Amino acid sequence: MRQTERKTEPPQPERIEELFAALESPLMSYALRLVRNTATAEDIVQEAFMRLHKQFNEVREPRHWLYRTVHNLALNDQRRGANVISWPEEPSGQNTTVACEYADPQPLPDEQIARMEGIGLVRLCLETLDARSRELVHLKFDEDLSYKEISERTGLNIGHVGYLLHHALKSLADELTRNGGV
Repeated sequence: MRQTERKTEPPQPERIEELFAALESPLMSYALRLVRNTATAEDIVQEAFMRLHKQFNEVREPRHWLYRTVHNLALNDQRRGANVISWPEEPSGQNTTVACEYADPQPLPDEQIARMEGIGLVRLCLETLDARSRELVHLKFDEDLSYKEISERTGLNIGHVGYLLHHALKSLADELTRNGGV
C-alpha cells in the first residue's frame, strides 16, 4: 500500500540541492508577488533556504515549510515598513494554487495575544475618562454616529462635541502612552 501512495504523489526531492533546483523559481515568483521588489524577493528566498539548511533533518515537509517561511518572511518585511500590498491575484495562464494553498489567513498566536492585550489596555484607559467623555467616545466609535447625531442625542452643540471628543481622545492617547500602549 505504501508503494501505491508513493506512485500517486509527485516525487519529493530528498536533498536540499534538489529542492533548490525544483523550487527556487516558483518561490521567487511567489515572494515577488508578495513584496513587489526583486531584490527583497531574492533575499527572502535565500533566507528561507538558509533556514531550511540549518534544520533540514527536522523538517518533515520541506516544500510546504519553504512556502510558509517565504510567506512569513515577506510579512515580516512588510511589517518593517515596506508597502502593504493586497493578496496577489492569480495571473491568467499561471498556476499559483500551490503558493496560495499554504498561506494561513489567521493571525499568529503572539499577534492575537498582543491584540487582546491592546484592547484590554484601551478599555482600562477608557475608564480614566469622565462619564461624559466616555459617552461621547462610545457614541462616536461604538455607535458610529456623526457629530451632528451626537449633538442631537446629548443636547450639546456640534462644536462642543468636537472639542470634547478631541480632548477625550488626547487624554486617552496620553494615558495609553503612560501605560506603554503606544
